[in-house]
Amino acid sequence: MTTRYVSELAYPEIFAALREMGDTIVTVPAAAGSAVSAPVVSAPVADHADLYHCRLGIADNAPVIHALPGDLASGYPAEAAFNAVCTGRFFLHNRKITNRRLLAAAEAAGLTLVHVPQGYARCSAIPVSETAIITYDHGIAKAASAAGLSVLVTSPGHVLLPGYDTGFLGGTSGNLNGEVLLFNGDLSRHPDFQAVTDFVSARGLTCRWIPGKPLRDIGSII
Repeated sequence: MTTRYVSELAYPEIFAALREMGDTIVTVPAAAGSAVSAPVVSAPVADHADLYHCRLGIADNAPVIHALPGDLASGYPAEAAFNAVCTGRFFLHNRKITNRRLLAAAEAAGLTLVHVPQGYARCSAIPVSETAIITYDHGIAKAASAAGLSVLVTSPGHVLLPGYDTGFLGGTSGNLNGEVLLFNGDLSRHPDFQAVTDFVSARGLTCRWIPGKPLRDIGSII
């Protein structure tokens, strides 16, 4: 049984899929000053799990490092200190802003640290396998490729995030035990649908999405 952290604003089908897999669900409330043990971040992303929790890999038993009081604050870069993307072998984040405790945990876990320009790395990228990611961000793609990862670069946009012009595909998704990529919305509506599903299936995973509903950035499924 795995504990998953997910926005309370995720589509109901996301919760049904996680329960079907036997996972324990911890919801992140949208209201500021929630039960999450961290300060308030920007209001439109207050429910985003990937701002408060970082899973150090794609395996269900990978440790999760949690933000504590004093770790975060509203606005960039303070609210992005835990928003790293971790594959189980690689830890990608803008190391200028990474929380020191999180960085120490990644080093202790033996992950290869890869500096990327993007602070909102998990929002911007999907960990597919230990050596593969999907991202729209060319800075992440360049650094990841140089470190030896396989990278699929997708089109930006095509994702809702109320309060902002656009959301990110990474923020719609979660990697469930290196077997399934679960998307909060209809992946088939994305212009790179075929490229994404081909890239994922080539690495032994399947994609699962919610037909008929727009892709919505919920801060990932951690």
